[in-house]
Amino acid sequence: MPSETIKLTAKFKLKGTLKGLDELFQTYREIVNLLITYAFENNVTSFYRLKKETYKGLRKEYPELPSHYLYTACQMATAIFKSFRKRKKKGRAKGKPVFKKDVIMLDDHLFKLDLENKTVKLSTPKGRVQLEFYPAKYHEKFREWKVGQAWLVRTSKGVFLNVVFSGEVEVKELKAFVGVDLNENNVTLSLPNGEFVQFITHEREIRTGYFVKRRRIQQKIKVGKMRKELLEKYGLREKNRLNDLYHKLANKIVELAEKYGGIALEDLMEIRDSIRYSAELNGRLHRWSFRKLQSIIEYKAKLRGINVVFVNPALTSSLCPVCGDKLSPNGGRVLKCSKCGFEADRDVVGSWNIRLRALKMWGVPVPPESPTMKTGVGKVIRYDWFESSKSSG
Repeated sequence: MPSETIKLTAKFKLKGTLKGLDELFQTYREIVNLLITYAFENNVTSFYRLKKETYKGLRKEYPELPSHYLYTACQMATAIFKSFRKRKKKGRAKGKPVFKKDVIMLDDHLFKLDLENKTVKLSTPKGRVQLEFYPAKYHEKFREWKVGQAWLVRTSKGVFLNVVFSGEVEVKELKAFVGVDLNENNVTLSLPNGEFVQFITHEREIRTGYFVKRRRIQQKIKVGKMRKELLEKYGLREKNRLNDLYHKLANKIVELAEKYGGIALEDLMEIRDSIRYSAELNGRLHRWSFRKLQSIIEYKAKLRGINVVFVNPALTSSLCPVCGDKLSPNGGRVLKCSKCGFEADRDVVGSWNIRLRALKMWGVPVPPESPTMKTGVGKVIRYDWFESSKSSG
């Protein structure tokens, strides 16, 4: 079976606090912003040019800082400026980009990870320091993998080291794709055998429930420590509940796709920019973490050697998967094709079209280029997630 080198990121929460960490984050942020300003004023989009034109001056200004911090700061500044230029061309950015986060990019000269002893050594202006991290069960799978670059990140939950690992994974033979349509309240799968599986997730109710709780807290308690603690408490509860849901869902999807070797997802990276609905619906869609669920599915699929492709999401729930004609509403969430008579739930249609687009990318003829398919929809198996979770323990 062929193998492929893949890259995955693992998160390590550091124990305690590092003396001088505040100064390190501040200095790095200061350097990145100096570099962004230089790139902005001189229109520099090349990492090598930015490093060449600024390194000597920064080396003199920050003599105690390990030199590789300057290299990674150039990488960060270049990436931020390039992203800013793209957004500006689309009318989504103005002024000058500013780096505000507590994030430091580390290359292999700046840190050394020891999974055996659960420690990480970090280069600082005062020399190499050793820190411990909290071990997690999933860290074990990376013992034989190669360590790449990393990011030191500080949040309200602590300081984390996000490490990129690369390793060899046996790639399964690609026989077909499972089309995955993500929705606010369900995830619908189109299987190559003609069947459809739909998981009713209740995500919309979960998110709306916690949103209402936080809104009430904000209305009743205007300021103070209690307000902050309650908001953080319910925010964390929501996050943990949805994380658990996402991981269990991803496991089920990967399990169903394993024998076919492929998963097809919609490329939803730009979807929020195109949302133009009511204020209420906009709010719901902006709270929906579809990209996070996609990332977890992709992560778990890659570990199992399953191919993952992203297809154009345009009109996946509007075109007939049988003849390619435009579908029309036919009561509730049902859509019907006036040309060939096809009729199905819009989420079934979406997952089917996602699978067909993946096949087209793979070189397989699909409607409307291929001969007309039979109009009957295969069996739709529905699971209420709460009930299926109970029955599985």
